[in-house]
Amino acid sequence: MAVDKMLDRLEAMEKRCDEIDQLLCDEKVVSNVEKLTALNKERANATEVVEAYKQYKKMLSDLEDAQIMAGDSDPEIAEFAKESIKELSSKSEELYGQMKIMLLPKDPNDDKNIVCEIRGAAGGDEANIFAGDLFRMYYHYAEEQGWKLQVLDSSPCEAGGFSQIVFSVKGKDVYSKLKFESGAHRVQRVPTTESAGRIHTSTATVLVMPEVQSIDIEIRQEDLKIDTYRSQGAGGQNVNKTESAVRITHLPTNTVVSCQIERSQIQNREIAMQMLKAKLYALKQAEQDEKIGNERRLKVGTGERSEKIRTYNYPQNRVTDHRIGYTVQKLDRIIEGDLEDLVIALINADQQDKMEQEAKKYDE
Repeated sequence: MAVDKMLDRLEAMEKRCDEIDQLLCDEKVVSNVEKLTALNKERANATEVVEAYKQYKKMLSDLEDAQIMAGDSDPEIAEFAKESIKELSSKSEELYGQMKIMLLPKDPNDDKNIVCEIRGAAGGDEANIFAGDLFRMYYHYAEEQGWKLQVLDSSPCEAGGFSQIVFSVKGKDVYSKLKFESGAHRVQRVPTTESAGRIHTSTATVLVMPEVQSIDIEIRQEDLKIDTYRSQGAGGQNVNKTESAVRITHLPTNTVVSCQIERSQIQNREIAMQMLKAKLYALKQAEQDEKIGNERRLKVGTGERSEKIRTYNYPQNRVTDHRIGYTVQKLDRIIEGDLEDLVIALINADQQDKMEQEAKKYDE
């Protein structure tokens, strides 16, 4: 991003904020709820970067003053000015980099909660066991982040793990941190059932979907097939005695969701509908991304299951994220939920991709 064009954009944003401040004092605007809401939202979205820009301009002004003082005949003043130049130059460069990130297009889903689906894929029992390992990894990471995780539906396997498990995660900026987990995860290790000690490769798929509201996606009642059945597994006296579990099929897309965690059929239906909305929203987003022809390396929230995004190699204690070439020898810690470094690396890579795309726009 060319410096002058970026600063021109920031200058325009500052002027626009001043205009909004004037408009917010206008009685006609104040009496128009829709206009008032739109302006307040626009102002709020620009506040952080505009304040940073004001601070940046102040630093540049102080830097000019320091450069003049550096030529002072008084050695002490000149020396003080040189130290100030060094400090201001460093801080202004750092702030400039922060503003570049602030100006990147925002993902509207970043602050949303998520619904996540993990399935055992290629590899039979070992794939299902690995799906269970991934679930526990996200469970521990959610605990570390102070998020609330709730299992919505699961299909446990006798050998261990799950053929499928669906859960929600609620908290601060959940989607922004977990959206890059969508895709096929590959494990390389010796299964407990392998007597000859041979390394097997299995896969499990992860789909991370932002939790959506009714305003995000509309579902027609006539497009739904709703079945009830008796709950399976833990649940007290209610289990297997009442048809509290709910399965919903969205007929146009043949999307199926189910929930049996609550004793009330009404509560299970509400949860299942939330899961369905999330799945249909993810399908809609995937279709839009395909039409746009998004070539970014990180397949954000689209559930690109054909592409193996990450490999967990147990013999070498190695985890590799193939999208960004990130490799670390601490699989034992990552599988226990120590994901933060990997998450930050993915976020940084995504920001770099976006900055490159923005730079191309400014060069055109």
